[in-house]
Amino acid sequence: MTDSDATILNAFAKVLRDRRTLAGLSQEELAHRAGLSMRYISLLESRKHQPSLGTLSALAKSLGISLSELIQEVEREAEA
Repeated sequence: MTDSDATILNAFAKVLRDRRTLAGLSQEELAHRAGLSMRYISLLESRKHQPSLGTLSALAKSLGISLSELIQEVEREAEA
């Protein structure tokens, strides 16, 4: 994994955790809404897995934001 990949993965994990917390959702509830397992949400938040586009879309929808908004937040976090 390159430094750039690690930066994006770290940014995604932080944005996902922050957005989930802001929405008042547990990992279990977010997983249920997105059609994923709680374990997978945990692996995403701990930077142990990278999401597919389909997963990103499901997570964004479950968090009440657009896919583009999610990606923009990750980009901003990565640049911070």
